[in-house]
Amino acid sequence: MPEMPELENIRKLLSDQIVNLPILNAKVNKEGSINIVADDFASELQDRKVIFVERRGKLLNFHLDNGRRLLVNLMVGGSIFYGNQEDLPSRNTHVEISFGENILFFVLARSGYVHLLSAKEAGEVLAELGMDVWDRRMNIERFIHAVKGRRGALKTLLVNQNVISGIGNRYADEIAFKAGLLPSVKVQELENEALGNLYHAMKSVLSDAVETGGVINVPLMTADSITGHYKLQVYDRAGENCEQCSGSIDRVELNGRKAFFCPICQHE
Repeated sequence: MPEMPELENIRKLLSDQIVNLPILNAKVNKEGSINIVADDFASELQDRKVIFVERRGKLLNFHLDNGRRLLVNLMVGGSIFYGNQEDLPSRNTHVEISFGENILFFVLARSGYVHLLSAKEAGEVLAELGMDVWDRRMNIERFIHAVKGRRGALKTLLVNQNVISGIGNRYADEIAFKAGLLPSVKVQELENEALGNLYHAMKSVLSDAVETGGVINVPLMTADSITGHYKLQVYDRAGENCEQCSGSIDRVELNGRKAFFCPICQHE
C-alpha cells in the first residue's frame, strides 16, 4: 500500500501537472469506487479545476475550485497514472478524469475509493486521523505527547493512523530498524530518550524515502524518473543479510501483521 513517501511523491508530481487545468470529463468504470451516482460524479467534475493537491496520512485530497473535495484512498495495490491511453500500464482502471490530452487514471484495490465530498465532509474524515507524520508542526515534543501513555508493540503504534498518520507496515519496520528497536518492544516501557531517538529515526527514514520517491516502483507518468528508488533495509527481506551487520533478517507476526527486523542490530 502506498504510504506517506509514495503519496507525497505523487502529490508533488501531480501538483506540477494538473493544478488549474480544466477537467473535461470523468469516467467511472466501477461504481463501487465512488460515493455518488456515476453520472452525477461526472457532471459535478466537468469544467472544474483542481486548485490544490493535499496529502493527509495515506489519503490524497484534491481541492476543487468550487470548494468541493475529491478524497482518494488507494489502499493495498492501488495506483495512479497520469498520461494517455497508449502509455497506461494497466487497462483495469476504476476512475478516469480527463484534463484533455492527459488523463488521471485511478487503479483501486479492494476498499479503495475516489469520493466527491463537501469540504465539511472531507474534514470530518480527516479529523479522525492523528497528526500527519510530515506536518510542519510535528516536532519531538508533539511526537512524545502523541505516543506517551500508549500501550502495546511499537509497530502496532506506528501504524495506528489515529495516533500518527502516514506510516504503514513498510516504513514502521524501517523506522524501528533505524532506531535500533525491535518492532515488538512495548511502547510503555520506552523512556523519553528512546522515544526521542525513535522520533529522529522516523524523520530520517521518511526524509530519505521522500527524497528517493519511496519504494513502490510504479511511475506516475512516462517521464517520472523519481519514483521507487528507496532501498529497504529490513521490510520483506526475511532470510537476507542485514547490510549493517551481515546477520540474517528475521520475521515475526505482530497482531496479524508481518514484522521484519535484524535480531542483532535491534533490541528491546
